[in-house]
Amino acid sequence: MTVLKTSLRSFFSHKARMLLSGVAIVLSVAFVCGTLVFSDTLNATFDRFFSTTSSDVTVSRDTPEHANDTGVPATLPAAVADRLAEVDGVAAAHGVASLTGVTVAGADGGDVIEAQGPTIGTEWGPVAQRTMELAEGSEPSGPGEALLDADSAERSGYAVGDELEVTTSAGTFPVTLTGLAAFDGTNPGAAYLMMAPDAARGQLLGSPDVVSEVHLEAADGVGDAELARRVTAALADADVGGDVGGGFEVLTREQSAQEMNEEVGFLSVIRYAMLGFAGIAVLVGIFLIVNTFSMLVAQRTREIGLMRAIGASRRQTGRSVLTEALLLGVVGSAVGIAAGVGLAVGLMTLLESAGVNLDTSQLTVNATTPVTGLVVGVAATLFAAWLPARRAGRVSPMAALREAGSPAGDGRPGRVRAALGLLLTGAGAATLLAAASADSAGDGAPYLGLGILLTLLGVVVVAPLAAALLVRVLNAVVLRVFGPVGRMAGRNAIRNPRRTGATAVALMIGLALVAGLSVVASSMLASADDQLDRSVGADFIIESTGDGLMTPEAVAAVRDTPGVAHVTEYRIVNVELDLPGGGSSHQEVIAADPTYARDLRTPIVAGERAAAYEQDHISVSESFAEDHGLAVGDEIRARFVGGERATLTLGAITSENTLFDQGAMYTSTATARAHLPADQIPPTMLLFAQAEEGRQAAVYEALRQALEPFPQFEARDQQAYKQLLEDEISAMLNIVYGLLALAIIVAILGVVNTLALSVIERTREIGLMRAVGLSRRQLRRMVRLESVVIALFGAVLGLGLGLAWGTTSQRVLAESGFGVLEVPWSTIAVVFVGSAVVGLVAALVPAFRAGRMNVLAAIATE
Repeated sequence: MTVLKTSLRSFFSHKARMLLSGVAIVLSVAFVCGTLVFSDTLNATFDRFFSTTSSDVTVSRDTPEHANDTGVPATLPAAVADRLAEVDGVAAAHGVASLTGVTVAGADGGDVIEAQGPTIGTEWGPVAQRTMELAEGSEPSGPGEALLDADSAERSGYAVGDELEVTTSAGTFPVTLTGLAAFDGTNPGAAYLMMAPDAARGQLLGSPDVVSEVHLEAADGVGDAELARRVTAALADADVGGDVGGGFEVLTREQSAQEMNEEVGFLSVIRYAMLGFAGIAVLVGIFLIVNTFSMLVAQRTREIGLMRAIGASRRQTGRSVLTEALLLGVVGSAVGIAAGVGLAVGLMTLLESAGVNLDTSQLTVNATTPVTGLVVGVAATLFAAWLPARRAGRVSPMAALREAGSPAGDGRPGRVRAALGLLLTGAGAATLLAAASADSAGDGAPYLGLGILLTLLGVVVVAPLAAALLVRVLNAVVLRVFGPVGRMAGRNAIRNPRRTGATAVALMIGLALVAGLSVVASSMLASADDQLDRSVGADFIIESTGDGLMTPEAVAAVRDTPGVAHVTEYRIVNVELDLPGGGSSHQEVIAADPTYARDLRTPIVAGERAAAYEQDHISVSESFAEDHGLAVGDEIRARFVGGERATLTLGAITSENTLFDQGAMYTSTATARAHLPADQIPPTMLLFAQAEEGRQAAVYEALRQALEPFPQFEARDQQAYKQLLEDEISAMLNIVYGLLALAIIVAILGVVNTLALSVIERTREIGLMRAVGLSRRQLRRMVRLESVVIALFGAVLGLGLGLAWGTTSQRVLAESGFGVLEVPWSTIAVVFVGSAVVGLVAALVPAFRAGRMNVLAAIATE
């Protein structure tokens, strides 16, 4: 009880000094809990939506495994719904037409309706009306009329009465918006276009007599599993399902929801990625807390010595420090949990601006979330305070006779620590070299991960030793121009190398990740540019701006463009290859026109590139050929999925040291057509076009004009394609930088905290300097310069580590086609200069407080 009282008294008497450590805990726990609440809310929202849209039992066509994507949806006879309605236990049966991946745009080349999810064409009926209701206008009553969901209409600027064009793989047809439908609950981010049942079946599926699925409602007292069993038995009856010509898939509500949930599996990736960045923030916060308690223990050395002198044991002294840490962790975690809920609401609002409307009234806070936040916050705080608590326990009663403050020699890095740090750093560097020398990315990745971990640990351990050396260099380079004030600032920075090292390391971690990712991203862009210049011979690439496939009308428009020398159609077919050693291997094979050999100059290991596009020829990748002992000229038995068997001759073996079509197999469109029925030929995915010599600019403009009636497709020249890749990588990097920002903010708080406590620790010293003539302006400058040099020290460590990590990552990826190393020196320079600015900003409050000290009161401080 005495220890608890002492800890409480000490905690509340030093609460201002622990404020920034508490803020670090709040931010870290808020990130963890916000991520958990946000992802749990997303999952619960989708679960509710999928459960609502699913029926007790759903019947659909069972498509063969690895079937070709022909763009034509699998269908059932609409009459099956009527037959299933007669099955015992079925209360209602609804046939539904639905097609995912349609393109909806304004008439005469208007804007395409875009959504975060797919664009779905379906029918306005009982199933759709479970989640939506008519909000404006009237229901569609026949062909050429449709409803649009209100969210998509608001986002795209369309209103009742507007003319739209709907494009599927079969063609384009016009519709008029007769009304808007609003979601009863949450919009999952998809766009919905709904038509009258007969019109939807005829225009989306090709016939008014077919449906995509049959939704069945169970009668009272009949479970979903039992109804599914009865329906399956009924479908085996020739009178019910015999005329379908294929198998059925019968799913219960739970199974349907689970199947749809698997399609949004990216939610778990987002969850764990965000938790990973939250973990980085927690790690950085640990360094801040270590510094805080180390400095508090040093400042209270005399107080602790007095406690030891009057009978407190070492265990009680250490326990007192840990009790303060526990109080800090509990309070910070409690505030962080509440802040995390607020962060989740903010993320939901951000998603709403992107078209995914999440209802904050349905915020999901599971019982495990606050428990996790509390455990993370308290565990991190106790872990960080353990070493300072041990130091407190070692304080001798004789310390009561010394002056308050840090004991002589405190903070100097020990020889054992220096040796361990150098050992870890050396082992990490050797591991990174092993990663860079690996023969493949798969072999190098484990070494890369281990090398990053070892070098990080090594630099963390050796940072105090490095502080004594590097800070002196920074003092000579940066602070010399500031005269005596600069020299004092530099000496203050290395007065306690352990403290300076811990403060700089917190900043180092975030900057190392920024620098490493910048190197990787720049190298990826440079490699892609290099590959485009060396490998892509086509002048133009035409593709969908969304998920749609090329329509025959768009292909014809490109082919008819004046000045186009040739057009290559690119599609993918599924093929089962018989292996020489027995067994078979399913492969997705690119089927293209022979001109593709010129459009994409894929590196060849053996054979001729053009030979792959001869009739009944194929190419395979280098690794596939090695694994199965294949050589150019060998014959391979193959079965085209949905078609017939064929004997294909191996015409070429391609290298995998490329970014485009890496590991792909090639055959000709003519070969695919020879062994697949017409209804099994997949639509064109991409088009490559070559302009006549010297007419590139004119043809580019002509292609754009030719595609104006098809706003869902876009033609890009090589420069525009490079810009597209750069924009995509930059967008990804910006998200990562945004997530790393929290760790950097916590690190900045660490710099502020170190300076603030250092000013308190040096109160008497500051008073004496002021008494002998140091002005307030000089004092504030000294504190600011000390902060700058600590921040620059962290930047040197972080940028050095980041460059090593990024360079090694590029070498690991080199065998996968990323062969160009590009160091973004401008980014590195901006980060370095930005670190100095961070140091200045972090020192504003501590410098201001130092300048306001009363000289006499400061000198009188013990």
